[in-house]
Amino acid sequence: MSNSWVGRVAGGRSVVEVRATSTIDLVDDLISPPPTDDFLAPGFIDLQVNGFAGVDYNDPAAPHEAIAQSIRTMFRTGVTRFFPTLITGSFERITGALRNLIAARESFGGSPEAAAVHGFHVEGPHISPEDGPRGAHPVEHVRPPDIEEFKRWQDAAQGHIKLVTISPEWPTAPAYIEMLSRSGVVASVGHTRATPEQIHAAAEAGATMSTHLGNGAHAVLPKTASYIWAQLAEDRLSPSFIVDGIHIPGMFLRSCLRAKGVERSVLITDAVMPAMCPPGFYELGSVAVELLENGSVVMRGGTRLAGAALRMDHAIGNTVRLGEVPLHHALAMATTNAARAGRIAGRQRGLTTGEKADIVRYRWDEIANKLTVVETVVGGVTVYDNERTADTNAGSAD
Repeated sequence: MSNSWVGRVAGGRSVVEVRATSTIDLVDDLISPPPTDDFLAPGFIDLQVNGFAGVDYNDPAAPHEAIAQSIRTMFRTGVTRFFPTLITGSFERITGALRNLIAARESFGGSPEAAAVHGFHVEGPHISPEDGPRGAHPVEHVRPPDIEEFKRWQDAAQGHIKLVTISPEWPTAPAYIEMLSRSGVVASVGHTRATPEQIHAAAEAGATMSTHLGNGAHAVLPKTASYIWAQLAEDRLSPSFIVDGIHIPGMFLRSCLRAKGVERSVLITDAVMPAMCPPGFYELGSVAVELLENGSVVMRGGTRLAGAALRMDHAIGNTVRLGEVPLHHALAMATTNAARAGRIAGRQRGLTTGEKADIVRYRWDEIANKLTVVETVVGGVTVYDNERTADTNAGSAD
């Protein structure tokens, strides 16, 4: 296929001619160089965002304008669609947060901020209660899968829950996963101590993802038979990865990408409230966390990781560097692969002719492996323009 220039933005719509035979081919086309130093890619998609820019999406009282502002800040990183993510908590807290997010989304009207909130990810509370796999989730709220509870969540979310993370170690997990799959919700294996047999049963029941593979796990595992090996060997599971240089080392990422293939791999940030904020004390649901000077987010007073302060534009550059993959592979993991794993209609092949586009215009520093977002377009509307912002800032400085 040709790698000629295939995309530009005109009149608020994508004008794109694509001759692609695979997801990676499409993204490869979309990053072919235009006549300037800028490149285009489909808008970035993040399936796991617990909070951002000082806002905790787990807070049932989070102000709607603060949520909107956090999304506008996220646009600076090239993210155009994302799943606000709720961690383990009481039934009242989870449903309260879902209702608040739905109300916020409705208050945004037909704006790009509303379009960016594509659906919700509930991470827990049906996870392992054991230290290690449980991660930073509060043990007092961990509980077995409950189909009726999920239905009540979904009522509160007005049907917008799109992804649920569950541990298959619970005896009722297969039936719960089957229910999710039948209802069009993605079931993802995560925060688990499940046996390889239970991982296999989860995939048989319809699970299709692994949540931040390599994290939410014991520090020491059997050398050849563990839930990580079982997920790597299960072709029906597409793993997500937190590539911030803190959560997983490069050798682990490279091994996973070679085992799974880039086409089944997804980038997430697992961002929490302190993302794009200064070091200090913050919240993640009912958990007190701290953003350290080195960029780690830990449970306050401890060393256990509690989400990340990662942003997707940085995750892409980190993946090129740590994963030793070409840029178009890292972009696929943050765009079309994520859309396919999250079942986001209309974004699984990036862009199509005549469609109102989600596009990122960016520059790439090959020496530093650094991606700089120049412009972000959501639904054909420019929501961030780095050059215009720079001009405005320069004018105000005068």
